[in-house]
Amino acid sequence: MPAIPADFSGFIVIVKRDCETCQLIAPALRQLAAASDCLVYSQDDPAFPPSLPAVRDDRELEASYRLAIEIVPTIIRAEVGEEVERLVGWRRDDWRALTSLPGLGTGIKAFSPGCGSKSLDPGMLEKLAYKYGDSPLSARRIHVAPLQDEHELAFERGWSDGLPVVPPTEERVLRMLAGTSRAPDEIVGMIPPDYAACSVEKVAINAVMAGCKPAYLSVVLAAVEAACRDEFCMHGVLATTYFAAPIIIVNGPIAREIGMNSAHNVLGQGNRANATIGRALQLVIRNVGGGRPGGVDRATLGQPGKIGFCFAEREEDSYWEPLSVERGFASEQSTVTLFAGGGVHVVGDQKSRHPKSLTRSIAAMLRGLHHPKLYGGPDALLVISPEHMRVFREAGWSKARFREALADELTVLGERVLAGVDGIAEGMSERVAGLQVAKFREGGLHIVHAGGGAGMWSAAILGWAASGAKGSVPVTVPIEH
Repeated sequence: MPAIPADFSGFIVIVKRDCETCQLIAPALRQLAAASDCLVYSQDDPAFPPSLPAVRDDRELEASYRLAIEIVPTIIRAEVGEEVERLVGWRRDDWRALTSLPGLGTGIKAFSPGCGSKSLDPGMLEKLAYKYGDSPLSARRIHVAPLQDEHELAFERGWSDGLPVVPPTEERVLRMLAGTSRAPDEIVGMIPPDYAACSVEKVAINAVMAGCKPAYLSVVLAAVEAACRDEFCMHGVLATTYFAAPIIIVNGPIAREIGMNSAHNVLGQGNRANATIGRALQLVIRNVGGGRPGGVDRATLGQPGKIGFCFAEREEDSYWEPLSVERGFASEQSTVTLFAGGGVHVVGDQKSRHPKSLTRSIAAMLRGLHHPKLYGGPDALLVISPEHMRVFREAGWSKARFREALADELTVLGERVLAGVDGIAEGMSERVAGLQVAKFREGGLHIVHAGGGAGMWSAAILGWAASGAKGSVPVTVPIEH
């Protein structure tokens, strides 16, 4: 219904009893109603203001929503159903000029600022937008019986990753959608394994369930886009018996803007953005794409990161260029990089104070990833901590120099890693005999800086066994607000 009748010319005033300014100007409203056509809407009590004829009941806040009221009292001058002018709060001289009533408010103090509109109470705007606005939501609704536990329902319907989810009410989804300028019905991608079309709205629904804030939505959307790229091979990452899961690395200003963790316990718990962004991507894959354990997800053991694995690179005090810059983006551009990785392996060296010694330590650990005798297989993500980074910084080693030295240490004679050598059946084929073999394919070792400032511990995250051109390669996409 229109808050201003189509043929109405006069004044509309929105008030509430729980407002000192509205109580203050009650005599002025009676003067106005006696002299002019006047519609008064009360947000909390249709008997307020007293002694005023035909106060309209706006406890459902429809008129306040349709008139976009932010402050009460608000007075609007209308002509033939159209708003011409409005004032908020009480300023006696301005009200007199607007109403052409020079004696309006005599005896009332000249100024009082007013109060916030009830339509702007926490969570109310989204409720009113869904109830009275042109709702952009199109996803099907699930009826929850009055005595039904909505959290248990999510478990029963299989929408959960094993942890409780936030019920995605219309109000919460609308609030989440405020985190992006993209249209709710825009298709972000086709989510494997079912290759179901996934809209921005469906991503927002799962972001709500994961516990995200609206400010995180643009990061989640970028992660979903990356997962849908053919070169990432999300279907394969799901279907493998390996430990792989999509790991999200965030670069650029947005990581600081939304409060992501890039320092202490960066790969652990405790940061809402890190935890929920990674979880939201996994819920999209589960709930939209149908990727569930025991179905297409055939991991033999899995790993905790399959609930969600996301962190930000520590860029503000890094000596080396960040991952996103290495991958062709400007330093001021916010990006998401998706890496198909397994669990976290410790790189511990608390004695090396020279870069050559530390590089050899790191290489010794990396040679054991996947299997010490398998070379040229999975990619890896190396997370260098600040204390290990300090060793390279103080020696003046660039990232490129470190990569070169590390590559030399990770190259061995094929005879050393043949199947059967050292009494171990696993290993490389006879084809590599007489050749120098590298642990990782060219471009297969990815390096980021993250972690707390104390502790000479770094980490390696092993990639999916089917890394590279025949499997999954990391994908970096820009984050759109």
